[in-house]
Amino acid sequence: MAINLNKDEGVFRNELIFTPDAKVNNIDSTLVNLFMLLKHNGSRPKQRTRKGENVFIELGKLKEIFLKLEQEGNLSGFTENPEAVELWLRSNLTNLVNRGNSQKEKVSSLRPIHLESYRVRNAPNTRDYFSADQIYLMLGQKPAVKTELKNFLQDGWDTNQGQFLNGNSLDVDSLGILHLIKNVNPGYLESNSELNKIRPLLKKQAELYCDDIHKLLVYKNEIPRNVLIDYLKTITSFHLSLYISKVIHLLPKMIEEGTIEVTDNWYIVVDVTDNFESKISSLAIEDATKNYNALYNYIKATFQVNAVSSKYKLDKGDSNSLIEILKILKNKDENFELKFETHWDYIYGNFDKDDKLLVNDMVKYEATYFDKYVELLMKIKGPYQLKYYPQFMDSVAQKNNERGYLAQGRSKKHPRRYVLGTRLLEALVQIQVLDLNNEKFTTKSLSIEELIKNLRDRYGLVINGLSEDRFNNADVNTIAAFKENVEAFKLKLRQIGFYNDLSDAYILQKVRPRYQMD
Repeated sequence: MAINLNKDEGVFRNELIFTPDAKVNNIDSTLVNLFMLLKHNGSRPKQRTRKGENVFIELGKLKEIFLKLEQEGNLSGFTENPEAVELWLRSNLTNLVNRGNSQKEKVSSLRPIHLESYRVRNAPNTRDYFSADQIYLMLGQKPAVKTELKNFLQDGWDTNQGQFLNGNSLDVDSLGILHLIKNVNPGYLESNSELNKIRPLLKKQAELYCDDIHKLLVYKNEIPRNVLIDYLKTITSFHLSLYISKVIHLLPKMIEEGTIEVTDNWYIVVDVTDNFESKISSLAIEDATKNYNALYNYIKATFQVNAVSSKYKLDKGDSNSLIEILKILKNKDENFELKFETHWDYIYGNFDKDDKLLVNDMVKYEATYFDKYVELLMKIKGPYQLKYYPQFMDSVAQKNNERGYLAQGRSKKHPRRYVLGTRLLEALVQIQVLDLNNEKFTTKSLSIEELIKNLRDRYGLVINGLSEDRFNNADVNTIAAFKENVEAFKLKLRQIGFYNDLSDAYILQKVRPRYQMD
């Protein structure tokens, strides 16, 4: 028998903790919506609808725009090469849902290549489930970096005049997108935003993301724009995944200690061998299992925070409210239990006889009214989060993708394990070879040991864990597993062109920058 609660009961999403809903996430949709937030200072403006007009964007409409541009003398060659133009539109300029399915394929948006990309999108197909809000909050930790990113993304375009800037050196894809949008005036209804009042729960993690974005932007004159955009996409998805993994791990500790200032001891062993049967895989599987199993305590902790926020009528758009909530949960007074006893009596009184019997069975092991209320939410609303949160975590970790750090086989013999995709590794190495000297970035070479240590210290990615307390008494098999992992790491670096150890001289065996900056 299903037990119905008021729609306001058991709302899970809390922007003070983590903004996204538990839905499968598409990083391109996240970036498109992030560009909109950057352009409109944290708000999501609503697009005006025109009566009697089909505002859904299809490839045909984009072709018509190119045809008109050709007729106006802005470009040439469209009518002579229609197949090439369509291929360019499909592969380089637009994101498509159900790609390849002639019956269901639809345009979702322009690719997130330029800040103005968001202006041409089909909103129902570009939903990000508020994941862009979380990235926006993280960028807000260092406003100068947010401004720097925004300036890079709108390079070559005068936003006030709606036209190209003289002397721009944009790549052909960015130029194509700007040609498509320069005559598009969709019209927006501005809306208020509370995002700029909220601080990220994990301040240091947000700052780390900002630092990585800042370092990538150092390459803006050295790396082709489309390559740099791809790095930004990879690093953004990676940091969003790291952030939620750490929130899941740390929120229950924050409630236990009554403060957001808790020790961040999160780390994972990553298997870089690309082999499901490797010696190190069991450790990478163990860490993935532990982190996904921690979801139950995280979901319960979120319901506890939300319950207190609601009953004490605290401002859900003010980060100071979360600090107050943690203090209340740590030091429960008599008034605390009285509030939840009153609320319990109210909701319990609205159940019929059969529902009351079922509810009594659900909460029979709970001693306080607060615990009964939270347990009821866990029994009724928790299963949805427990079902869909793993899918969200898989998607932001880019499971089975070279941009990600999670893999899973098709059989039960090969469960989730942490890995290191080559494209993610490439982006991370580009960041690690930068060094700040006298307020100026230069590139430097690194030893394998230095790179492994940097990945552990900055991101909690363990490739050689023999220095970890956890492996102080490692047996022969564990030692062999980490040795195999390090050798596989060297091979991966060779494959992406950062490492060459042809010389026997140890001093020459370095991870070398691809782009020299002096």
